[in-house]
Amino acid sequence: MRYRLWRCAVFVVALVFPLYWLYQAWIFALGADPGKVLVERLGLGALILLLLTLAMTPLRQMTGWGGWIAIRRQLGLWCFAYALLHLAAYAVFLVGLDMGQLLIDLGERPYIIVGASALLGLLALAVTSNRYSVRALGRRWKQLHRLVYPILVLALVHMLWVVRADLREWAFYALAGAVLLLMRVPAVAGWLARLPRLRERVMTKILQ
Repeated sequence: MRYRLWRCAVFVVALVFPLYWLYQAWIFALGADPGKVLVERLGLGALILLLLTLAMTPLRQMTGWGGWIAIRRQLGLWCFAYALLHLAAYAVFLVGLDMGQLLIDLGERPYIIVGASALLGLLALAVTSNRYSVRALGRRWKQLHRLVYPILVLALVHMLWVVRADLREWAFYALAGAVLLLMRVPAVAGWLARLPRLRERVMTKILQ
């Protein structure tokens, strides 16, 4: 209840993008190959949502605001939804639901297997993101959800394989991912957790 408007805002923003892209495809505003553009945008959207999901814990540690954690699961589920739409768009627009062509692509383009592995990992996290799974799995739930780290690596490798002609954009997301993983190192995480108290002390001294 506390962060209802915040959650609603995140839901609307995440929903608007794929709907707008579909609308652009409908009115032929995505160029000569709208299917390829949709596949690329949905894949990039999934990666960005994955990075945002990983950013919620460090933001909570640095700011002390619980709203970041309140939307973490929602962002993770949207990440899975975008990745699933990415796969669906590939199957419909690029291979025309032709299983024979899909098998050929799997042999010629191994990055599809890497992407599919990341999607399976996201599926495991999405299925177990509910409160029942948290209670049922106990300590194993945290162990399972650490899969998000290798999933990020797989997603970045998948993107690297796709955009190898231009590495500048990939390097930006890879750097963001590396920073977010570095923030999970215990020493760094502990320092981040002290930031809100340090900020309070500084503000108290300034106001005295």
